[in-house]
Amino acid sequence: MSGSIASLSRSGTTFIVSANSFRTRVKICGITRPEDGRKAAQLGADAVGLVFHERSCRAVDRATAQAVIDALPPFVTVVALFQDPQAAFVRQVLRELRIDLLQFHGDEAPEFCEGFHRRYIKAIPMGEPGDPKAWVARYPSAVGFLLDSHSRGASGGSGEIFDWARVPHDAGVPLILAGGLSPENVGGAVRQARPFAVDVSTGVESAPGVKDPELMAAFISEVSNVHQGD
Repeated sequence: MSGSIASLSRSGTTFIVSANSFRTRVKICGITRPEDGRKAAQLGADAVGLVFHERSCRAVDRATAQAVIDALPPFVTVVALFQDPQAAFVRQVLRELRIDLLQFHGDEAPEFCEGFHRRYIKAIPMGEPGDPKAWVARYPSAVGFLLDSHSRGASGGSGEIFDWARVPHDAGVPLILAGGLSPENVGGAVRQARPFAVDVSTGVESAPGVKDPELMAAFISEVSNVHQGD
């Protein structure tokens, strides 16, 4: 991809990005402690994810989420992850917390995702067969799509990877690569898939929901090293 030009288009707008200047963004998901969110930001994470799905071992209540948000510096995107939630619950979270971006990880209909009048990304379950671009077509208002290794109806955060050759480079939208990423494999994942961003949770933890500063630093460094070598 060195020396080439990448083009992304959505809602009639085309974005032209030089591969030589492009930087893969990093999201650290499943933050459960303010100190982990603060450290992720200090290390260079572009976004942090807060999980509002009660069956997840990384789920946070609104008080904890507020503490994490309060610990973050400016210019760090706060992403709220939901999986098949009640609309009233999403509205309550949005009413009480400063959320920048919604992430829907279940079977939410496009109309449901659009109903909160907020920018959102939609997770695509790459753990099952099918064309990811069919999901892109179904959710025309999504600002991006997260490709995770889960199957439909299951949760992410499994630590498993999927075949990165299935990433559709011609999708025309920002794609976020997730599923089993770690400091050991993220460099290869970025070189092969060339995503807009990468999303990690399990791969930078010392225990479920507890982020390891050294692993976060190594992960972000590996992503950065890919572009320094381009």
